[in-house]
Amino acid sequence: MTSAFHVYFGPEALAAPPQVRQIGPHDCFSALREGFDDFLAMPTYPAFVGLFYAVAGIALVAMSSFTSALQLVFPLAAGFALIGPFVAIGLYEMSRRRERGLAVRGRDAFAVLRSPALPSILAFGLLLLAIFAAWIFAAELIYVWLYGPNPPAAALPFFSDVLTTSRGWLLIVAGGVVGFCFAALALCISVVSFPLMLDRDVGLIPALETSVGVARANPLAVALWGVIVAVALALGSLPLFLGLAVVMPVLGHATWRLYRKAVERDPAHEVAVELPRSEAFVESPILRPVWIFLDCLETMRGKGRS
Repeated sequence: MTSAFHVYFGPEALAAPPQVRQIGPHDCFSALREGFDDFLAMPTYPAFVGLFYAVAGIALVAMSSFTSALQLVFPLAAGFALIGPFVAIGLYEMSRRRERGLAVRGRDAFAVLRSPALPSILAFGLLLLAIFAAWIFAAELIYVWLYGPNPPAAALPFFSDVLTTSRGWLLIVAGGVVGFCFAALALCISVVSFPLMLDRDVGLIPALETSVGVARANPLAVALWGVIVAVALALGSLPLFLGLAVVMPVLGHATWRLYRKAVERDPAHEVAVELPRSEAFVESPILRPVWIFLDCLETMRGKGRS
């Protein structure tokens, strides 16, 4: 029972609820600039996460093509970003360490594995995954409504039909409206949720309430942030999703910076997350390739500076 309460409400969230600030459009652009600066200063893990997104995006398209699910290519590519705030959790930790003037290594991103808020973070990640699954299900329903139960036979005829017929345009409009609703929901509940849980271990419910409170108190700024994210993802997806190798890490770091502007700091309740140093963790055969990869990048980065 205590563990469940911690996951949903955190140890002290009821006694020290987060305080929301008023922010404006200039704060969104400032957070984006600061996130880009973090990306340039700490390219090790951002490159790792960005490449993951690029490969995953290409894999989604390939998977859709080979499984006769061409109608889900765009929903999969667009909806995949819904779980981005969860995957970028390590970037928030790196930005937090740099914010405090600490030296940052690629391994520091994995310090979140020892965070007391990890169960809450995982629970929120499952919630975003459920929203992603609901979006894909809704997209399939719209396709069946307009085109019937049979999947497209080939890519070019299907895309030509979508772009040149009335039902194709209706598919675009209906899918766009429904997708916008899912994206708006995900944005409102996650705009500051993951950084807040990592920073203060407030639990799932207070994090969600705070994020919605930020959106309610700053509708223009949050809407602008959503537009910035959407435009950046669209531009990053154009060259076969390879641009996401830069876009996603920058947005991840920028999300932490936006959180700092939107929520009042409370040092008394901030949780320090240290890098796990147990031999079982460091020498884990599962994580050893990751350490080798990150250490190689750190070495090349050091040589590039010398």
